[in-house]
Amino acid sequence: MLPLSRTIFKAYDIRGIIAKTLDASVAHKIGQAFGQAALAKGEQRVVIGRDGRLSGPELTAALAQGLQAAGVDVIDLGVVATPMVYFGTNVLDTRSGIMVTGSHNPPDYNGFKMVLAGEAIHGEAIQALYHSIVAHDGSASAKDVANPGTYATHDIRAAYIERILGDVKLARPIKIAVDCGNGVAGAFAGDLFRGMGCDVIELFCEVDGNFPNHHPDPAHPENLQDLIRCLAETDAEIGIAFDGDGDRLGVVTKDGQIIYPDRQMMLFAADVLTRHPGAQILYDVKCTRHLAPWISKHGGVPLMYKTGHSLVKAKLRETGAPLGGEMSGHIFFKDRWYGFDDGLYSAARLLEILTREADPSALLNSLPQSDSTPELHLELKEGENVALMDMLRRDAVFPGNEQIITIDGLRVEYADGFGLARSSNTTPVIVMRFEAETPAALARIQGQFKSVILAAKPDAELPF
Repeated sequence: MLPLSRTIFKAYDIRGIIAKTLDASVAHKIGQAFGQAALAKGEQRVVIGRDGRLSGPELTAALAQGLQAAGVDVIDLGVVATPMVYFGTNVLDTRSGIMVTGSHNPPDYNGFKMVLAGEAIHGEAIQALYHSIVAHDGSASAKDVANPGTYATHDIRAAYIERILGDVKLARPIKIAVDCGNGVAGAFAGDLFRGMGCDVIELFCEVDGNFPNHHPDPAHPENLQDLIRCLAETDAEIGIAFDGDGDRLGVVTKDGQIIYPDRQMMLFAADVLTRHPGAQILYDVKCTRHLAPWISKHGGVPLMYKTGHSLVKAKLRETGAPLGGEMSGHIFFKDRWYGFDDGLYSAARLLEILTREADPSALLNSLPQSDSTPELHLELKEGENVALMDMLRRDAVFPGNEQIITIDGLRVEYADGFGLARSSNTTPVIVMRFEAETPAALARIQGQFKSVILAAKPDAELPF
């Protein structure tokens, strides 16, 4: 039995390292605390599922026992993608769910993404679980509860796939390559896309928690090289990739260009706004500066917001926006769908748009873009990132009359680009991203950020 570590209670989820900060005893305590929180919200049932990680079966069994110990009935979906647990909270007799997943983290990680009474919990709600466990020390077991909860399994696969097939229609057949990186999306992607009428080349769709081929994270170009190669060597028209638990989407064109999610959002926004003219479209602070004018041009209202899938979901509910998206690849459709992030459904919606074109890659490559960096990380000690970001917001001075946006960190808008520095909510890093019209402008903007960061922390080892 491991001692409970506060470090696993992150901003948007719970995440730890197996046998170091996370084991079955911790999972049991989390189940019990979540079960008590669910009952307090009037929720009697909780749906659970797990990805393909090797530690999943043991953690899920302990989680279920903890939930039952609290007096909650458990509906176990088995091995599913994270969006299938979210789907379960919309179509089964419960609005609460827990997905046991390490997402795109290395194989020895695992964790829990949670929906409580219809809301993806984050921040204080996650910390409340920690405080509940500490207060009750998690020592109660099922025999201590007058009426322990029941346990049942449920196969949601067919209902989930049929719901998408009933909603999304292709304009023509298309041949695609799909890389699941041995993540759990591989158990469903082939059947889903073939059901839509696609000819599918499957890459690494065997679910394997060792991730023997490459890391299941399409946000990083090195993880898309197999897909790029496949498109070059076959007659597939487009490439689709998923992260480890299937809630994020990556896209590659026939000629090997990576279409990052902020550009995917342009196509989704244009489509959604045909049905919701004048609606707000949400996107996070890491997205391209081309997205806001694109949304406006297509009759929508752009709304920049904080990074974090739970935060975007909450803002989507608050505003009634039909679409939201993050640079990381989380896309949230409230138009024709439920408002949760779903890589498989987003891929289906993308294929619906692309099959209206004779040359899908030409459409994707024509979307506005500038010179830009991927996410860059300034690695720091625990807690240093928050302190440094506070200092930068207070003291940083940029020459000229740039617009400074402080929704989430520091985003500085120039006439010819932008720079962003924000504190990660999950790891002790400052996340940075830069975009500009020319390489010279990119270097200038990075130079200004380098100056203000080094002024605040002279020993910072910058990644650019």
